[in-house]
Amino acid sequence: MKHTKWSDRLAFDVALMLEGSGETLDEVKTRHAISASDLIIFNKDNIFLKKVESYRDEIREKGMTFKLKARAQAEELLTTSWTLIHSPDVSAAVKADLIKSTVKWGGLEPKNEINTEGAGGGVKITINLGGQDHAATVVDAEPVDEVYEDVRESEDGYLLDAGRV
Repeated sequence: MKHTKWSDRLAFDVALMLEGSGETLDEVKTRHAISASDLIIFNKDNIFLKKVESYRDEIREKGMTFKLKARAQAEELLTTSWTLIHSPDVSAAVKADLIKSTVKWGGLEPKNEINTEGAGGGVKITINLGGQDHAATVVDAEPVDEVYEDVRESEDGYLLDAGRV
């Protein structure tokens, strides 16, 4: 299933051709089974032109790298992956692997940021006081079950006689 009449691989091959690093125009047309009139139509498509220009910029900046070639092939292979995932003839296990791989390649996997320091529960509060370099202070307190019977509360809510035993 193609969403456009041109592929990323065609845009990549055209960029290579324009940069003098790829096949000739006739070889590109033969490889992609397109005509000169198809190329004229694609040349009016702003998305195609931006894709070709993006590839050209990358080729100029980084040269023809393996990573660039692999990325162009991977983008093209997503079409094959999509077809396989939606085919009733493909097993559920293969579909699951393709979906997992696509999510991974797209950088969409959930981040596993497990903090083992606080694994036992509780609350950890960090207060940054603007670049001061102080050692961390840990306050570990147990609840007190003692009741002070002589403690009184004033009208404004303060405790009175709290220090007497």
